[in-house]
Amino acid sequence: MEIERKFLVLSMDFKNEAFKHSHIIQGYLSSVPERTVRVRTKGESAFLTIKGVANESGLSRFEWEKEIDFKDAEELLKLCEAGVIDKIRHEIKVGQHIFEVDEFFGENSGLVIAEIELKDEDEAFDKPSWLGKEVTSDSRYYNSNLIKNPFSKW
Repeated sequence: MEIERKFLVLSMDFKNEAFKHSHIIQGYLSSVPERTVRVRTKGESAFLTIKGVANESGLSRFEWEKEIDFKDAEELLKLCEAGVIDKIRHEIKVGQHIFEVDEFFGENSGLVIAEIELKDEDEAFDKPSWLGKEVTSDSRYYNSNLIKNPFSKW
């Protein structure tokens, strides 16, 4: 089970705090809400991920992920639905947690979203000054929806 919260980012100050940066390209073999099937390259690694439908709060859902061969991922990306997610992921340690801040490019340029994974839906966490409005339950911010309805077209 994945328990995750998403937030908009107020400023780019987080970049000075990041300890890791990864270029991510991802596409979707299936983007229906009941099951998304994602192909992702992240740096020199690649992954196939299947996610189930989110619960009522939007915080939790089933997730299965497996590392795959990079060349296989490149071939699978050619089979994906139209559109691609292109982003840089910045990882920032805040208190006892890691925030993954995604800076989007292409048709989603200008969008910056921070995500935090939790062990429990009610788990407390420190909120950095650059963290903005929570958008966890707003499906427009799901990567699978950003392919269909990019941020630049809102």
